[in-house]
Amino acid sequence: MDQDDARPTGQGATQSGLRAHNERLLLSTIRRRGPMPGSELAREVGLSAQTVSIILRDLEGVGLLARGEPQRGRVGKPSIPMTLAADGAFSVGLKIGRRSADLALMDLHGKVRGQLGLTYRYPLPDQIFGFLRLGLDQLSGTLPRRLVPRICGIGLAAPFEIWKWHEVVGAPAETFRVWRDIDFAAEVARFSDLPVSVVNDATAACRAEQVFGRGPAFRDWAYVFVGAFIGGGVVLNGTVYEGARGNAGALGSLRSVNARGENVQLIDTASLHLLEARLAAAGKDPGGLWARPQDWTPYAAETDAWIAEAGPEIAKAALSACAVIDFEAVLIDGAFPPEVRRRLVQEVERHVAGLDSRGLIVPRIEAGSVGVNARVIGAAYGPISSQYFLAPGPALAG
Repeated sequence: MDQDDARPTGQGATQSGLRAHNERLLLSTIRRRGPMPGSELAREVGLSAQTVSIILRDLEGVGLLARGEPQRGRVGKPSIPMTLAADGAFSVGLKIGRRSADLALMDLHGKVRGQLGLTYRYPLPDQIFGFLRLGLDQLSGTLPRRLVPRICGIGLAAPFEIWKWHEVVGAPAETFRVWRDIDFAAEVARFSDLPVSVVNDATAACRAEQVFGRGPAFRDWAYVFVGAFIGGGVVLNGTVYEGARGNAGALGSLRSVNARGENVQLIDTASLHLLEARLAAAGKDPGGLWARPQDWTPYAAETDAWIAEAGPEIAKAALSACAVIDFEAVLIDGAFPPEVRRRLVQEVERHVAGLDSRGLIVPRIEAGSVGVNARVIGAAYGPISSQYFLAPGPALAG
């Protein structure tokens, strides 16, 4: 697909632009609905069967689509469903966290083909972009040489204004302030000519839940991702809403009150850095929280105490968010094992039921399903989405 023509169409659209739009439309429909034969696709998108047949043949020819097993009906020839070809495109996602970074190679089906991790006391640019440079070579080297050119871009997921969090991550203010002047795309351009997209880390996680998780079951929902710092996302009419400046759903900045009665933010009362502090106070190494595979059984007592404190704070934030937008559900996920997620969701649900909800419709409190990899998967999906799929909207809501 020619990227120059892959743009939304409108009044005065060129023939090539219309063709690119229709290619994206078919790819988006297959991604959303699953494998479909050409005749069914034509009815779904409102194009002629001949037009759809030509486009499908071309998309198959360039490797973006593959034929499924023939489906036999009662009469006539068997129909052949078309599906996204897993090897049709790849992208690289980098999640920059306060305590760890993850780098993943993802295919067109959303499957992570390879992943690397890095832990640290706090992130600095030279360390992060060095990790990306070496990791990009390592991950691309796992693909057959003929598929390497199908890596379509690099998606970066990073905390909003990361330089402002030096106190909590334990970094010297002057050292950490270097992030303020970092141009992510320019840094990547030093060693790669792949296009770069940048997204807030919690928004990236929300995007992963909407595309690959439970998001399509709801129309309007709020998302909470609990990492070293808690963050969030907003989905309206089946579309992740990023806001005018890319910082919508900053639920971690909602006001809260700590144990001393001080007016603070949700990040100060429900983030995993508080569990880190508990472990350090107990003489345990908090670095194990970020190790893969995750095993938090040595931290059972501290985790129990953290859930008991974080649950009611997230419950208040969930209900506050619903006072602004009538969310039907609040999905909760995080950088923790599934069992910890399950128990946290139960605690939040229990406290929401006991809060004053006058004037509000109480949302469903649900568990997300993507898990600890949500941020890096959402980052990796950015380049694939921008180059091959239509921006979601009411007609394409999952």
